Amino acid sequence: MRVSTVAGAGAGVDTEDLGALPVWNLSDLYPSMDCPEVLADLDRMAREATAFETKWKGTLAGHLDADGGAGTLAEAIRAYEGLSDLIGRIISYAGLQHALDVSDPQRAKFFGDVREKVTDASVHLLFFPLELNRLDDAKIEAAMEEPALGHYRPWIEDERKERPYQLDDKLEQLFHEKSVTGRAAWNRLFDETMAGLRFEVDGEELTLEPTLNLMQDADEEKRRKGARALIETFQDNLPVFALITNTLSKDKEISDRWRGFEDVADSRHLANRVEREVVDALVESVRGAYPVLSHRYYALKAKWFGKEQLEFWDRNAPLPEVEQKTYAWPEARDTVLSAYSAFSPEMAKLAEPFFERGWIDAPVKPGKAPGAFSHPTVPSAHPYVLLNYLGRPRDVMTLAHELGHGVHQVLAGPQGALMAPTPLTLAETASVFGEMLTFKALLARTTDAKARKALLASKVEDMINTVVRQIAFYVFERRVHTARREGELTVQDLNRIWLEVQGESLGPAIRLGDGYEGFWCYVPHFIHSPFYVYAYAFGDCLVNSLYAIYENASDGFAEKYFAMLRAGGTKHHSELLAPFGLDARDPDFWTMGLKVIERLIDDLEAMEA
Repeated sequence: MRVSTVAGAGAGVDTEDLGALPVWNLSDLYPSMDCPEVLADLDRMAREATAFETKWKGTLAGHLDADGGAGTLAEAIRAYEGLSDLIGRIISYAGLQHALDVSDPQRAKFFGDVREKVTDASVHLLFFPLELNRLDDAKIEAAMEEPALGHYRPWIEDERKERPYQLDDKLEQLFHEKSVTGRAAWNRLFDETMAGLRFEVDGEELTLEPTLNLMQDADEEKRRKGARALIETFQDNLPVFALITNTLSKDKEISDRWRGFEDVADSRHLANRVEREVVDALVESVRGAYPVLSHRYYALKAKWFGKEQLEFWDRNAPLPEVEQKTYAWPEARDTVLSAYSAFSPEMAKLAEPFFERGWIDAPVKPGKAPGAFSHPTVPSAHPYVLLNYLGRPRDVMTLAHELGHGVHQVLAGPQGALMAPTPLTLAETASVFGEMLTFKALLARTTDAKARKALLASKVEDMINTVVRQIAFYVFERRVHTARREGELTVQDLNRIWLEVQGESLGPAIRLGDGYEGFWCYVPHFIHSPFYVYAYAFGDCLVNSLYAIYENASDGFAEKYFAMLRAGGTKHHSELLAPFGLDARDPDFWTMGLKVIERLIDDLEAMEA
């Protein structure tokens, strides 16, 4: 059956050529939004959360002082972990349903109602980490020598890093309860507004994802039309997005001030369990490399197009005179799985259920959340991958990327609901590594000179987008949040900061024409996860270094690699990198990763000789 391309489902891509695309089977979480199981778990969540508070609040210090206190405290943490899994299952299901069509009022109401009930229930759990953090250092350290409590040492130590920034119980409760009508509400407004936008191209109304995809089309006129459509619609909506950005920036400033965070990004660094100086070293290394990476590459690409400057909508255009290959879904699946299998059969085996059991939702559909993600849900279930698959080479790389996340999440799952989650700086490791495996596999089997050049160029662009672009995003966020502390920012203020930062990162070979100044508005990370973006650059540079080690000494590498992924959130990045001889605190670490990109550009320049 032919899949419709109306309403921007494919932006002119003949989706029949892609084959049957998989859709989610969410019944592993719940049969349906209105099923009795959802209602029963919502009721159980409320009851058990209240019972947990009644049983444990105000007792932890006394239990710790009593005989067998370590075992009693471990019992409390196990109960807390079980509730975390239950709450995570319910909110994950609601979020995934919402992502399938954020414009659907029924799904939006379900998501909103569940989020409110989850917030109400989790109020009764707020006391637990706060009270745990008030326990005496020496006593909790001694208690963790007992195996039952020692199992949770990584989580306890992570939680206690939050101590300097936690407020009293009542204030924490207020912050938590008001999040539904505060940050969460503004996040939802952004999502639903963005999903509702339509971009007119040649009389057809497209959604965001296929319109952005036009700027990767081989036809220059289609790229221009896609860019103009984005500009027109974005400009009509910039006041709304500026209001959202201002409100969330101020909300974060209030929270940071009350908690005592000094720098605008310190709360993210704490959540990532990474030191500010490590991130600063990464940022300065990347910014210092702009001339030899992005500036140099885009000048080379402009030459290929016979121009002094590329328009901003040509930045990700395929190379001229190279046929743009379309990958049907079965070919994309086999490409990624074979690349994974060549590294380790275990890796391919872990990825196969995503294809076979409805763990991937691939079609582009009106109302569907843009972009791609792998949602870990909870350890008692499994991850789900969302794609907007249009068969382009970058879509295959996105599949490899998100499956890398999925494999990581499956491997870390046995750590449990409290310790499986991985800090963002390491969460991108498996995804970028999966991309690299797939790229190397494609490159090895590509013999045509033009096709090989196009593949290399595409990989360089992806790496620039992952490293240079994401660090530029981080610099933009820093400037916005810093300026917001002095007062509200106008649309013009935001536009100016965006152009200055983009101009610095992209270089003189990219012309940032009229209308591009508003393109800050559609980046969801700025809204949902402030300062998330540097994790992409961290992961890419880390993987570049890891892959070099793998190529030079592959024996035993896979075992160490899987051990790193299985650790989940139980170890600091320094512990996880030590077996590979890597140290993110060493300035040369970042230079080593950036040199990998530079050498690929060298290869492209050599093809011109």
